[in-house]
Amino acid sequence: MRRGIRGITATALVAGLALTATACGGGDSGSGGDSGGELSGTVTFWDTSNDAEKATYRKLAEGFQQEHPKVHVKYVNVPFGDANAKFKNAAGGNSGAPDVMRTEVAWVADFANLGYLAPLDGTPALDKTDDYLPQAVGSTKFKGKTYAAPQVIDTLGLFYNKKLLKDAGVEVPKTFDELAEAAKKIKAKTGATALYLRGDDPYWFLPYLYGEGGDMVNARDKVVEIDDGAGVRAFKTIKHLVDSKAAVTDATDGQENQLKALKDGTVAMAVDGPWDIEGARAGKAFKDRKNLGVAPVPGGSTAQGSPQGGWNLSVYAGSKNLRASYAFVKYMSSAKVQQQTNEKLSLLPTRKSVYEVPAVKSNEMVQFFKPAVDGAVQRPWIAEGNSLFEPVKVQMNKVLTGAASPEQAAKATGDAYRKLLKDYK
Repeated sequence: MRRGIRGITATALVAGLALTATACGGGDSGSGGDSGGELSGTVTFWDTSNDAEKATYRKLAEGFQQEHPKVHVKYVNVPFGDANAKFKNAAGGNSGAPDVMRTEVAWVADFANLGYLAPLDGTPALDKTDDYLPQAVGSTKFKGKTYAAPQVIDTLGLFYNKKLLKDAGVEVPKTFDELAEAAKKIKAKTGATALYLRGDDPYWFLPYLYGEGGDMVNARDKVVEIDDGAGVRAFKTIKHLVDSKAAVTDATDGQENQLKALKDGTVAMAVDGPWDIEGARAGKAFKDRKNLGVAPVPGGSTAQGSPQGGWNLSVYAGSKNLRASYAFVKYMSSAKVQQQTNEKLSLLPTRKSVYEVPAVKSNEMVQFFKPAVDGAVQRPWIAEGNSLFEPVKVQMNKVLTGAASPEQAAKATGDAYRKLLKDYK
């Protein structure tokens, strides 16, 4: 969640859960919110959280309504896989776009480049900005302006079933080579497969790439890097894990299939993020909540790294209720709301002050994921950043099905990048 283009599989748009019977957002917010004085009118909020999270985010939106009784919030849960295209279609057609959207970090530069987001500099939406984690701010900026407020920050970790690893007599693997070796004992002693490998989503390819000391591109020097030796080795790693049966994979529905396999105990480990903590704990394998362990993503042959992800809050440039929309972003990114989000969902705050709250500081998932976030690798925050994933997705599928060699896949990805990024070498 999520973060990259996680949850790529398209699903039907969930019907809007209106908190009040008001007109739809974007162009129909009413003029009252922009005329000064008390906030009023409608704010339509597109929330891209998953099934385990959406009830909490809806309640948080209701909290804003309680503070501003003349503002009606229309809450719509939009499945992650649909949200990017649906927002572009609505904003580009100037019809049906939300006033506020929960935007994946890689989307902000893209949407801003298209002119779909309102700059937030100098507006009430940006409140106590020195309280934000520095690494959370990077994805909110584009060409010197701020187009989002950081809401949640995350990265990937290795979720593992403590009982299965203990029964197999293996330690938590620190490298993918160690994981491949441990897989033999895990299968022999427990019957479980060691790892669910997300072959459907290129965001999950990044730890393999970072583990070999590589990256997609060097945005500063405008150089494509994914087709170098590190990229080849990363494709070789995922191929070896699947071919050796250390891992199972799926070309589609990886989000649901991985979570189910982890919950049912048919796999011992999965690379996942904080957004799936509560979902995993809902499974029979984790009736004892303490049975879910989280460790750093295994490293490759030269390094260890995981991508920085997260979610921001952006305002649609065409909103007719900007004042209320700015206030809503301020509220939803406030320390108070971030603390509530952490307490309910164990998601990581973007505000430094929240980490000083005892209940947050003692949260076991915060204790792991905060250091992991501090060491996470920032992706290139460029307008084409989200588009860099599709060529990887295509080549991952080819490698895993034997349709292309790792060398061919790395070269094809690099060629696709140079077509997309005209001024890159």
